[in-house]
Amino acid sequence: MKTIVALFALIITASLCLAAGPVSLNSVQAKALMASNSRVVLLDVRTPEEYRQAHLRGALLIPLGELAKRVQEIPRGRPLLIYCAVGARSVSAADFLASRGHREIYQMSDGLVGWYKNGFPIERGR
Repeated sequence: MKTIVALFALIITASLCLAAGPVSLNSVQAKALMASNSRVVLLDVRTPEEYRQAHLRGALLIPLGELAKRVQEIPRGRPLLIYCAVGARSVSAADFLASRGHREIYQMSDGLVGWYKNGFPIERGR
């Protein structure tokens, strides 16, 4: 039953995202999104040092301060899940990308810290 409720909430969230701009998800919801859609692009907007310490597998690193000049590196037409450490930088990145025409944007409100606290897997190094 919990799975059905979570999937229903995810569908509602996705449809709202297309109409209302970036959507905030907590790490549990973000994990469900990733599990339900293999096309999701993970965007880490932290610093390279933070990324080396820990990151999500497969995440594209573009620090927030470099986003404007590297925006062309972000695939279009695919859902974006943006994260940082605790959710502050990802909000700025999500708003910026929405203003540049990206449509299906999610930002992880509790960041990598929330992800880690939930016991979800992280990568180290690189």
